[in-house]
Amino acid sequence: MPVVHTYCSEAIPPAARLALKEAYGRAIEAIPGKSEAWLMCLFDESTPIYFAGDDSAPSAYVEVGVFSRGEVPSSAWERFTEEVTPVIARELGVGPARLYLSYGATANFGWNGANF
Repeated sequence: MPVVHTYCSEAIPPAARLALKEAYGRAIEAIPGKSEAWLMCLFDESTPIYFAGDDSAPSAYVEVGVFSRGEVPSSAWERFTEEVTPVIARELGVGPARLYLSYGATANFGWNGANF
């Protein structure tokens, strides 16, 4: 049950959402046992984001959450970052220095009216 939530200070055109969704679908496979088959992608655009006290340049924050009863290796998160950063930069016009990615795993996840 992976979820990728993208917040961007700029508008996100439909073609960019599609390209990001596809990149996230490929990159999520870096996480053991995860695939695009269960991936949910959320996009929040035109979100006010101040980075280092400045909102004059495009910025983005991406949260990645997964259901996992074990620890996710840091190498998996690193690979995800490496794969999606260039796509985010290209599609959203956000320089890598104005992009944060946050990762988390939880053993408590609900779906279809029940928890795993």
